[in-house]
Amino acid sequence: MDELVLPSEITLPNGLQETKEAKEERLFLEGPQSRFKELVRAIRIFREIIHGFRKLHFIGPCATVFGSARFPETHPYYVLARQVGAELAKAGFTVMTGGGPGVMEAANRGAKDVHGRSVGCNIVLPKEQHPNPYLDHFVEFNYFFVRKLMLAKYSYAFVAMPGGFGTMDEMFEIATLVQTAKIRQFPMVLVGVDYWKPLRDYLEMTMVKQRTIDQIDVDRFIISDSPTEIAQMISQVAMKSFGLKRGLPKPRWWLLESDPLSKNG
Repeated sequence: MDELVLPSEITLPNGLQETKEAKEERLFLEGPQSRFKELVRAIRIFREIIHGFRKLHFIGPCATVFGSARFPETHPYYVLARQVGAELAKAGFTVMTGGGPGVMEAANRGAKDVHGRSVGCNIVLPKEQHPNPYLDHFVEFNYFFVRKLMLAKYSYAFVAMPGGFGTMDEMFEIATLVQTAKIRQFPMVLVGVDYWKPLRDYLEMTMVKQRTIDQIDVDRFIISDSPTEIAQMISQVAMKSFGLKRGLPKPRWWLLESDPLSKNG
């Protein structure tokens, strides 16, 4: 039997140092602490949520793009994500990502290529945490669950490029929220047929067969390699099914609000 690795023995790779923010979330997840510490942490989380609400309220209807932070700009999936970002922006959506490098950078870059709106919800991590240079606006979060809330709250569609645990976590959380009717049936698109087909096969041949999910849960996922078709489908569903209209909400000066993406904001 393998030796159990205790939390205190876990070290970060490549000599990375744990940031203060990363340590804060780790301590939060380690179990109950003093009532005073829990109260202070709850206030800190509330402030981070309100900060996200105020910063992202006027960014416009979004399409969120998930994907790996590890692909360089020469990788085919980076190129594909850049094309997806451009088509979503041309369709009138603000392209929202996790704000990091790789596929996230590519989608934001594509939006900027066509003068679209580009936003990132960045997470503070020991690595891969720096915002990419193709963002009109970004908000930084210390807590993963707050960041995931923001990525879901403002979007009319969710696009998953090839990625790892983070991408799977984000996309399956959306799938769970749709399955349980916590959110409406917004489009969920898997980009990269060769990458995602084995996963779809597993869902159908194992999970559906064992009745842990229903076939409709699998059918909600759309798999495509065509950026144009993806953007057209998302735009059509957003307008016809959810009544999305062109235009942006207007900030109220007496609430000290401003559009973070406005040239004058």
